Amino acid sequence: MTGRTLENKTFEEIKLGDTASITKTLTKDDLEKFAALTGDLDPIHLDEGYAIKYNSGKLTAQSIWSGLLASTLLGSELPGPGTVYVSQKLDFIKTLKAGDSITVTIRVNRKEPDTRIVGFDCLCLNQKGETVMTGSASVIAPAEKVSVPLTEGPEIIVKTYNKYEHFIDKCAELDTPLTAVAHPCDESSLRAVVTAWKDDLIEPVLVGPEERIRKVAAENGIDITGLRIVNTPHSHASAAEAVRLVREGECTVLMKGSLHTDELMSEVVKQDTGLRTERRLSHAYIMDVPTYHKTLIITDAAINIYPGLDDKADICRNAIDLAHILGIERPKVAVLSAVETVTSKIRSTLDAAALCKMAERGQITGAILDGPLAFDNAINKEAAEIKGIKSEVAGDPDIMIVPDLEAGNMLAKQLTFMARAEGAGIVLGARVPIILASRSDSLRTKIASCAVAVLIAASKKSAQV
Repeated sequence: MTGRTLENKTFEEIKLGDTASITKTLTKDDLEKFAALTGDLDPIHLDEGYAIKYNSGKLTAQSIWSGLLASTLLGSELPGPGTVYVSQKLDFIKTLKAGDSITVTIRVNRKEPDTRIVGFDCLCLNQKGETVMTGSASVIAPAEKVSVPLTEGPEIIVKTYNKYEHFIDKCAELDTPLTAVAHPCDESSLRAVVTAWKDDLIEPVLVGPEERIRKVAAENGIDITGLRIVNTPHSHASAAEAVRLVREGECTVLMKGSLHTDELMSEVVKQDTGLRTERRLSHAYIMDVPTYHKTLIITDAAINIYPGLDDKADICRNAIDLAHILGIERPKVAVLSAVETVTSKIRSTLDAAALCKMAERGQITGAILDGPLAFDNAINKEAAEIKGIKSEVAGDPDIMIVPDLEAGNMLAKQLTFMARAEGAGIVLGARVPIILASRSDSLRTKIASCAVAVLIAASKKSAQV
């Protein structure tokens, strides 16, 4: 209880011209709660870049909030408790975003004594005085005076996508790296590059057919004014030239555009002209899983198809180094298999046991390893306890080492499409970080991939000083 009451206005008390207003500043939390309550997780509500492109003629969650505020006024102030909502017609003029302040005003424009229907004009203005929403609403006003205690509303807990923000914020303190972008020749890849550029994450060098890049930009309203373009005839040449720019030190980050991963990586791994180091190259997903309490790194899901023990050791080392760069001082590493017991019938259990012994002997450092662990007892402490597993890692891993590419790819995509997770993709173990985002990734995920690459590039630069 708050000690306050809500008191209505009866039909007889309401006069033509009566008004009520409410002002609210929209927050990201508001939008996430709206999405959670309605089940509408369209990225147009939660991904600003996506909304900028696709919101024409469509109601966004931001705009719908102005309609909900109109409803709040009718139910709590004018007429207030006892009101029955009959109809509404709202036109959304301007899209809102988190941080905007809106004022909704309702004004009585008609009364129908036979039915106790009261009509209202509805108006919503933003902090600049611009019209966001106009419309009308009709209600049945209460006949009797009502005064009710005002109680606190129920607490709404939403699993939010906020694990990437910390990485992005850290980049504000770092230099903006020159980034060779191989073949950004579709709307999705080019928009991500330009957004990352405007967010001061990267300084892109666009490598690809110049005429095609400019056509994509013009057709999709993407401003590439001021960006350097290195003209190439086709995707194979784009990959080779982008790798050359990095190898010769002109750029310190490599980013995949709209070409196939194999095209880019075939240039990266070339013995004489590529970007290989003594480490095995590996891919990592930096996952933001709404139902998990922290960032989760899954590796390898894109480069090494059937890695052997030595390959897995490097995959593990690469992931641990990444975790350190992301601020995880002593990451917990779960080495996955189908079961949690060592058996000669399943090779991945033997590899897991060997990796853990290598960690004990100092061949893999900087982390706590445990395995083999099945996925359930790796991710859930209760599942581990039921099976009698005593482990610092079980239920709290920072890194998951998968048996092979098939398992890793399926795991990451299951989390993405069934648990609504997001996975920023990066290639590790090369001379420079390689941003390996999928065309189906959200803009937010691609920006997060860029941020992780910036952090890695800064770490490499610091190590060289």
